[in-house]
Amino acid sequence: MRITFPYRDLGSLDVPEENLLGVFSPSIVEVEMSEEQIIEEALSHPIGSLPLSRILKGHEKVLVVVDDYTRSTPVQNILPCLIKELEKAGIKKDRIRILVALGTHRPMTEEEMIGKFGQELSRQYSILNHAWWDSSQLIHLGETEKGTPILVNWMVKEVDFIIGVGQIVPHRVSGFSGGCNIIQPGICGEETTGKTHWLSARFRGREILGKIENPVKDEIEQVALKAGLKWIINTIQDGTGRTVDAVAGDPLLAYRRGAARSLQVYQAELPGDADIVVVDSHPYDSELWLASKGIYASELAVKQDGVVILVSLCPEGVSPSHPEVLEFGYQTFETVDQWVRQGKIHKLTAAAHLVHVGRVIKERASGIMVSKGISKEETERLGLTHSSSPQEALEIAFSRMGRHARVAILQRGGEILPVIKEMQ
Repeated sequence: MRITFPYRDLGSLDVPEENLLGVFSPSIVEVEMSEEQIIEEALSHPIGSLPLSRILKGHEKVLVVVDDYTRSTPVQNILPCLIKELEKAGIKKDRIRILVALGTHRPMTEEEMIGKFGQELSRQYSILNHAWWDSSQLIHLGETEKGTPILVNWMVKEVDFIIGVGQIVPHRVSGFSGGCNIIQPGICGEETTGKTHWLSARFRGREILGKIENPVKDEIEQVALKAGLKWIINTIQDGTGRTVDAVAGDPLLAYRRGAARSLQVYQAELPGDADIVVVDSHPYDSELWLASKGIYASELAVKQDGVVILVSLCPEGVSPSHPEVLEFGYQTFETVDQWVRQGKIHKLTAAAHLVHVGRVIKERASGIMVSKGISKEETERLGLTHSSSPQEALEIAFSRMGRHARVAILQRGGEILPVIKEMQ
């Protein structure tokens, strides 16, 4: 069977029919309403909250926190509807501030801002990148019950009301994105983000990924509520990227409703685990830090001692913001944990990333990568096998697993949630 990928120049893949376990992707959902209607419906029927037009009476300054270039949230359609609600409540235009939740990603460029927000919004409002790397831009709000320091963007204390805008998809660190993730890691300092991510690294992917309730999400929610998050609007997109649902209202209750819907959309049932998993990282393709989401998903589909093949462009290389990834390479939890204790690695976000990928390519399977943006030398330093094409990568995998190996293809690997039928 001929398999194609959402990238030019990387080539296609021919998998013998007798080896193919299946091609799996998130669901494609038929919806009757337009994206704008879905958004307006969510705003007018919030979960666990009154509508904004009523709840904002008496407030003056609003901070809208929006996810960044790494997410496909339809911000250009959400913000005009949201701002209309703010105006109904009497919030003046010059009292609305928009902050981009970078987490620990690089800042968005002006071109990316216009692409995400549109010309009109970019012209009318001051849209700022969260400067997570600049301690002077952060304030300290104490600690969570587990001792996570809460370092967050100073703007949270300059407003009366905070609204988060994002999307809900399966997420290796927190189970699902969305909800309180817009604050942590969205607009926190690296020290705070490092603590929650390192907590996640203590668990295997299948213990966190796609789990609505988990210890990491609980910690994230504590941070966000202490920072003052009051309201969210989150979208759910299907396997084509089209918005099929949205939730708004209370950050905890609306998120949980949305995560349950996201689970329905992104879950893909496999008849059994695969000897070889071939996965693209779409729509998270800019750098390996993001593209690794495809590897995380593979952990739920590959058998012990199997092979994972990641196919991704990564035009920005491994990680512009986190050089430690290339310096140390992907490792087991035990190795990285020792380095952290020894003070060899100081940035816990990077340490957690090394473990998240290492859990898959060091502890469960071996890894092969096909990418134009990462050299052979860099690939091998990371602990993966380099391949120039998907077809060559499959041949390498067959040489390891035998010619009768079962092959699963995971599409939109940055979002898919594989579930093995025999494990249910």
